[in-house]
Amino acid sequence: MSSLEVLALLELGHGRREQFQARRPPFTDRLRRALRGLATLGHRSLLVIILLAAWEAVPRLGLIDAVFLPPFSEVIAAGWQLAQTGELYDDVSASLLRALSGFLISVVLIVPLGLVVGWYSRLGDLLNQFIEICRNTAPLALLPVFILLLGIGELSKITMVIYSCAWPLLLNTIAAVKQVDPLLIKSARTMGATPQQLFRKVILPAALPTIFVGIRLASASAMLVLVASEMVGAKAGLGYLIINSQYSFLIPQMYFGILGITVIGLACNAVLEAIERHFMRWKAPVAG
Repeated sequence: MSSLEVLALLELGHGRREQFQARRPPFTDRLRRALRGLATLGHRSLLVIILLAAWEAVPRLGLIDAVFLPPFSEVIAAGWQLAQTGELYDDVSASLLRALSGFLISVVLIVPLGLVVGWYSRLGDLLNQFIEICRNTAPLALLPVFILLLGIGELSKITMVIYSCAWPLLLNTIAAVKQVDPLLIKSARTMGATPQQLFRKVILPAALPTIFVGIRLASASAMLVLVASEMVGAKAGLGYLIINSQYSFLIPQMYFGILGITVIGLACNAVLEAIERHFMRWKAPVAG
């Protein structure tokens, strides 16, 4: 290789390195963005941090009996012990399996039903009284009925979750279809849209925001009803962990079970928000 070729290769490599350095943002900019993100997170979580600090300090200062409200660090330590023994994994997996099974089944069955009932007004008028009676019957009031009919096994618990999720899903889906702007429907029909195109291109996109509100309400209802049902005739699950810890006077474990339900609920809500943003990328963000 001649000296000219070596010189050309060196210049080419130097040019590529300068181009790469030009593309990569300076370290100070990246550090500034990271610090800004941490500051935003801390600002949003300030109230939670204050509450956790108060939870830690109040029992240690003797303002509340630490037997009934142990410090936050002792609650976390009790959860760590549960994780080491494997009991926490069994309880969390059992609750997640029941909640997700009932929730997904209800979404698959109820959302299409709500779309049909909302679109066909005669069917909605026919089912209106039945829907009102069922949605005003508290799911927890029916827990003994489900246990008598389906036993204390998995079937009764999953069915309870399906029943509790059905009504926020159904009502929000029906309202979503009925609230679609009639001008959009009329315009699509004027342009010769078929019923399938009208539903896929107009009704469903316009109804999605309200449908997702129902889905998020249903996910919260699923965990609420599941925990209550696990307190009766269950051998695993977060509800069982809470009630068994109360009976055994393992108060830190009881509080950790409550925290576990909260964390799972927040995680499920974050996942649903991400899915909602994915399916509604066309929606303009609200300026804050």
